[in-house]
Amino acid sequence: MQSDPNAPPINPLPAVVWLLVLPVIAMEVVLSLGAQGLVGGPGAVGWRLQAIRDYGFSGQVFDWMLQSGQFPADQMIRFVTYPFVHASLTHAVFVVVFILALGKMVGEVFRAWAVLLVFFGAAIVGALAYGLLLDTPTPLIGGYPAVYGLIGAFTFLMWVRLAGTGPTQYRAFTLIGVLLGIQLLFGLLFGGGFDWVADLAGFCTGFVLSFVVSPGGWARVRAKIRQR
Repeated sequence: MQSDPNAPPINPLPAVVWLLVLPVIAMEVVLSLGAQGLVGGPGAVGWRLQAIRDYGFSGQVFDWMLQSGQFPADQMIRFVTYPFVHASLTHAVFVVVFILALGKMVGEVFRAWAVLLVFFGAAIVGALAYGLLLDTPTPLIGGYPAVYGLIGAFTFLMWVRLAGTGPTQYRAFTLIGVLLGIQLLFGLLFGGGFDWVADLAGFCTGFVLSFVVSPGGWARVRAKIRQR
């Protein structure tokens, strides 16, 4: 068996995945270098906190917008900017790994616009759930709600693939069950926050949107189920 000498060293990723992951990497590189004092001078040490203030989603500000009926653009944009700001390098690295892995699997089936819709749709609904269901001053940051949207899309693909297999079909939900279980366990042991509310909302959004944006959409799902 001969290998292809012209094959790339790593499997190529859909372009849309790079479109999502490069801003996360670029933001983290700038913030990490600033925190180390390597760029930006002494004031760069506070860049991360400034980025959280400028781009993070605030549930309290959202409550004010609902009460006042005012929706300024600099606040509304936070629904789609908060996934690119992270609390630490480790936080960002995990998000990048998830986007690369899940984005590849979903992006090889979904069109580029569908991947973007799932990613940002999950981020938006996750922020809405965070703002409406919780009363916390802690801003929502990080790409996990959007990543959970990709998990929802991946779960949908597995669910469709396993359609007609009876109870086995529900194995498609194993990944989300394990991840949320670990997240809740860490929260209980180490005092985590309530970001899981946004994450769960992101997952549900990604799963539901997949009925519409996946190739064949709902018609394909119905056809699979009728084959039982």
